[in-house]
Amino acid sequence: MGRTGVCCCCAALRPRYKRLVDNIFPEDPKDGLVKADMEKLTFYAVSAPEKLDRIGAYLAERLSRDVVRHRYGYVLIAMEALDQLLMACHSQSIKPFVESFLQMVAKLLESGEPKLQVLGTNSFVKFANIEEDTPSYHRRYDFFVSRFSAMCHSCHSDPETRTEIRIAGIRGIQGVVRKTVNDELRATIWEPQHMDKIVPSLLFNMQKIEDIDSRIGPPSSPTGGEKEENPAVLAENCFRELLGRATYGNMNNAVRPVFAHLDHHKLWDPNEFAVSCFKIIMYSIQAQYSHHVIQETLGHLDARKRDSPRVRAGIIQVLLEAVAIAAKGSIGPTVLEVFNTLLKHLRLSVDFELGERRSSTGSASFSTSSKESDERIVQNAIIQTIGFFGSNLPDYQRSEIMMFVMGKVPVLGTSSHSLDTSHLGDLGTRRIQIMLLRSLLMVTSGYNAKTIAAALPAPFLDPLLSPSLMEDSELRQLVLEILHNLIDRHDNRAKLRGIRIIPDVSDLKIKRDKISRQDVSFMKKHGQQLYRHIYLGCKEDDNVQKNFELLFTSLALITIELANEEVVIDLIRLAIALQDTIIINEDNLPMFNRCGVMALVAAYLNFLSQMIAVPAFCQHVSKVIETRTVEASYFLPENIFKDKCILPKSLEKHEKNLFFLTNKIAESLGGSGYSVERLSVPYVPQVTALFPSGKKPHKCRHKSKGKSEP
Repeated sequence: MGRTGVCCCCAALRPRYKRLVDNIFPEDPKDGLVKADMEKLTFYAVSAPEKLDRIGAYLAERLSRDVVRHRYGYVLIAMEALDQLLMACHSQSIKPFVESFLQMVAKLLESGEPKLQVLGTNSFVKFANIEEDTPSYHRRYDFFVSRFSAMCHSCHSDPETRTEIRIAGIRGIQGVVRKTVNDELRATIWEPQHMDKIVPSLLFNMQKIEDIDSRIGPPSSPTGGEKEENPAVLAENCFRELLGRATYGNMNNAVRPVFAHLDHHKLWDPNEFAVSCFKIIMYSIQAQYSHHVIQETLGHLDARKRDSPRVRAGIIQVLLEAVAIAAKGSIGPTVLEVFNTLLKHLRLSVDFELGERRSSTGSASFSTSSKESDERIVQNAIIQTIGFFGSNLPDYQRSEIMMFVMGKVPVLGTSSHSLDTSHLGDLGTRRIQIMLLRSLLMVTSGYNAKTIAAALPAPFLDPLLSPSLMEDSELRQLVLEILHNLIDRHDNRAKLRGIRIIPDVSDLKIKRDKISRQDVSFMKKHGQQLYRHIYLGCKEDDNVQKNFELLFTSLALITIELANEEVVIDLIRLAIALQDTIIINEDNLPMFNRCGVMALVAAYLNFLSQMIAVPAFCQHVSKVIETRTVEASYFLPENIFKDKCILPKSLEKHEKNLFFLTNKIAESLGGSGYSVERLSVPYVPQVTALFPSGKKPHKCRHKSKGKSEP
């Protein structure tokens, strides 16, 4: 009896807050929190907020004791009480209570029991969603960042438990991010030591791991009405939220760990996950910060320039995706930097490819040929990136990029701004030329200048039409296609595709405008350059069908876009000169090429005669074509470009009625008011300003196999 009295006396002497705290714990923890006593404790805490810190300290003491004794039922009750007190109390005095609360959460996270770790995480997330009245200038979350990051990498033997812990870790990181962003001292979370833990933890869970032993198990079954969660989805949402909160000063700290993670886990080849990550980054960050990501990617490409070709190709493809998204918004000052870096790596890739080829001379090595093909993958990725980036720029910037890329093409007689290919030799120079022209072709696609002079300024046109870019058929094809992009301002190319005798040009519904004064001036100044390029291009002995098709399209587009009466006469003189030079054959062209040029002249004069609609001219052209159909079908494009076309042995015995005659054309045009005096003057290609000698650099002619000489 006395013992009981003593206990009662001792209990009566205990502070009230301790008695209120003790009363919320039932004798059997399975009964849960005593709600009536919890209401009393809450009322007391709200009424006397100065006691909150003591309540928190006492609850922390009890919780620590229960954790050590593995009395997890009471631990759950203590955390539930803490959560309710946090939600109910908002005042200046809550600061010391929060410290006790965070100590208890840390205690749970440090335990090796998964249930306690999840419990501590849930409490922290609830706390993170509370907006405190005043900022805390001394509180740091370093421990929580480290602990939640470790939980994200849980390797628990049970798949369900592992998934549960990882989900808790991700939610904890999300809570830290939200809490620190809302605090005045939010900049601390963006420090590199924190980002180096947070970002890889999220990427680790976003990644689709193929290895069975390390594959993330299915998410645990939903409990308590909670929705089933997937670690990958949750991590991605958290990653998006983190990036969305990044600002100018801390964007780089958030992006750099991504590169480190992709490097460490060798995720550039294959690079599906890397591409996915950067799409998320580009769509999540604020548009005005896009150039930060592009700059970081360029810097990483420079840092990994000695890596395998597939790794570099993976990084470049990521850059392409970033550029594709950034091009829709603000790219900032990185435009020329992107092109400079890509062109530098293009030259490096060609250097590596040729180096491998030289080292393997005389030995058939599968690994070497594989490396060469891998370098081609790098080069194609660079070209795609340059082309896509350039084609998405506004016209005023695109014209600058066209000049920039053209200035890098190594051609004879230009300044030293082009890429240094002196150590690459002829083969390396040709590779660089082809790839830069392919890039330029993509950049010029869709470009629509108001005047042709704006599309083809002299500093651009001169190197483009340089004899250095006529060394083989592929180079000439690219140059002509670039010209088509810039000359064709009414999208007529598709209607002209393929060289053929068009029965009725009006069926094509060609779109055209009256030639402007500026375009007339351009043709007076630069027309001879275009004519000369076409004339010399027709006389190359390595021409294939595509070359003739592109030459025909070039003549047709000049007729549509730039031809007044004077230009029409010049074009007819050019066509007749081509016919005459083929008959004489001073260049010793193969018979296939000679017949190909004849077919080109026929197809073009048929097109031109219908475009200017002079009946007598149309009649003469039609008569020659009809005669050829019967007597010399190999002079027509529909026949000469067939696989089994029978070629003549000589052109010397052909009758005049198979050729287009200058006097007949002059007579027909003169009757329609054309000034035909110049038709009697044979066309002679004029030298360009870039090459005053008028001579092309020497090149070895490649004889077409299987084609007979006249």
